[in-house]
Amino acid sequence: MEKTFAIVKPDAVQSKNAGKILARMEAEGFRIVALKKHSITKAEASGFYAEHKEKGFFSALVAYMTSGPVLVLVLERDNAIAHWRSVMGATDPAKADAGTIRKEFGASIERNAVHGSANPADAAREVVYFFPASELL
Repeated sequence: MEKTFAIVKPDAVQSKNAGKILARMEAEGFRIVALKKHSITKAEASGFYAEHKEKGFFSALVAYMTSGPVLVLVLERDNAIAHWRSVMGATDPAKADAGTIRKEFGASIERNAVHGSANPADAAREVVYFFPASELL
């Protein structure tokens, strides 16, 4: 079984879509290994998105991810990373396929409802960024 990391972002939590997104995760065959509601600090967001530090959108991304509570999760299933990325849809909800989470719940490329790890190395780094091993059940 493969694990991946996911975030239900501030816009989806604020608009009360988190429960619908969690239900979709389970309907897609994911087992929720870890889950917590969390307010990401500026330092956490800056570290988590450090690869984008030199990009023009970095400050706006940090501000957005610290604008309200999120749900951070570890998901597990066969082919978890690729499957979660498929279920999320394209980063830009306007370009996402019908039936994907971002198409249904995302408002813009900046406020696109969910995050998911891009590859196994990112998943490994992102899981431990928010969850100690003792919280992975």
